[in-house]
Amino acid sequence: MTADLKCVIYISSINYVDNMKSAKSPDGEWLLLLFFLPAKQAQARVQAWRRLQRLGAVSLKNSAYALPHSPEAREDFEWVRNEIVASGGQAMVLVARAPEPATSDEIIDGFRGARARDYHALATVASRMLKKTGAKQAAGMRREITQGVRRLRERLADTVRRDFFAAPGREEVEALLTMLDPQTSRPHKRGAMSAHTNAADFRGKVWLTRPRPGVDRMSSAWLIRRFIDPDATFVFANRREAPAAIPFDTFHAEFGHHGSLCTFETLSERFDISDAAVLKIGRIVHDLDLKETTYDEAESATIGRLVEGLRRTHADDDALLRSGIEMFEALYQSFTLHEARAANRPGLPARQAQRTQRRRRR
Repeated sequence: MTADLKCVIYISSINYVDNMKSAKSPDGEWLLLLFFLPAKQAQARVQAWRRLQRLGAVSLKNSAYALPHSPEAREDFEWVRNEIVASGGQAMVLVARAPEPATSDEIIDGFRGARARDYHALATVASRMLKKTGAKQAAGMRREITQGVRRLRERLADTVRRDFFAAPGREEVEALLTMLDPQTSRPHKRGAMSAHTNAADFRGKVWLTRPRPGVDRMSSAWLIRRFIDPDATFVFANRREAPAAIPFDTFHAEFGHHGSLCTFETLSERFDISDAAVLKIGRIVHDLDLKETTYDEAESATIGRLVEGLRRTHADDDALLRSGIEMFEALYQSFTLHEARAANRPGLPARQAQRTQRRRRR
């Protein structure tokens, strides 16, 4: 992308947390990461570039990267900024607004173009794979095709997560993968993982994550405390500061985003947690964290607002995480109670059950 950096900078404090907008803010606000690394820090430069690519940031100039302004993007840029500074560089995160619509449109076109190229690359690989399935030797390639389709689905989910402005090409990739599914060894199942992890090996541990926890980290911490490690303690640091801690929802973490799974779903699958209330919470967290409507649970919007409210209420990360854990415990108890009532009275019509509950309250 070659857009000129024609932006009016009006906020520069990285600690400012009020009045944050969503990624599709009508005000056209952008987060900018500006940084400098000495020439001798080539490895750190490459690492920063890779981090920014994973976030879906686009380059405005050689060392200026942009993301749509959102709380999540602010956290991500702060994480990269800390790594750059730790490597001996200089960096700052700013909030900017393009002074004219044409400049904003040019930036948006840069995002859409980058993701469209990603979709095109995936479609090219999927098309080649589809041609192989028509060959005579395809019968002996079923395992290879299965692995290839799984990798493509993971790459597609990652691209969709970084697609902020509905770039063209996604539908083509999804259609090709649907055509490939019958050629795989087994039907596609979202996020299937093969190996389960023994929770007994993770008792009494220190768990590490990023600052300013949101819905995925709050719920994951609750899941860890309730089902995996009752005595878990949580710290907000980088891995160099706490090398013995178990990272979750951080870059390259074993317990993080994998394919189309958020961290909460990854932990649930890895530790084989099949509780019905946990599965329902997982659907809510998935949609909120990945900004999807895959499950469209009735409680999702309310939980999203509560998370936003907690983040505005608590400046201290430890207090914020404690409140988030308490909120998800309350949600879990509510779902568990509802499941128990439904199981005990399977033949009772919903309206009659509601009338009965109202009479009991009186």
